[in-house]
Amino acid sequence: MQDRAAEVTKLIQERCLWQFHSRAWDREENINGVLNMAAQILTGEKVVLETLIDRGFYADAKILSADLEIRFSWLNSMENSQKKAVLEYVKAMLIDIVITKSKNGELHYSLY
Repeated sequence: MQDRAAEVTKLIQERCLWQFHSRAWDREENINGVLNMAAQILTGEKVVLETLIDRGFYADAKILSADLEIRFSWLNSMENSQKKAVLEYVKAMLIDIVITKSKNGELHYSLY
């Protein structure tokens, strides 16, 4: 599971800009929003788009989901619970990399 999450994380870091917003809270919101939508898409759950931000997350998640299905054939053979578990692990990895371990001092600057 860890290896699969690392593969997905690497792909996201190479191809997706939505993980790099200017503040820590914004980065975390985007990572959670896009990956939660991607999990819904990949598991065939009904996606509800109530707000504009939901639509933004959906747009990024749709592209990501299609890319994941094309690049990682192992994803198609997984059960829905396993897909969600991989994406939860990816979320934790991305938050650790782009927020927790980031050397960007402005991420947590309180006057913004």
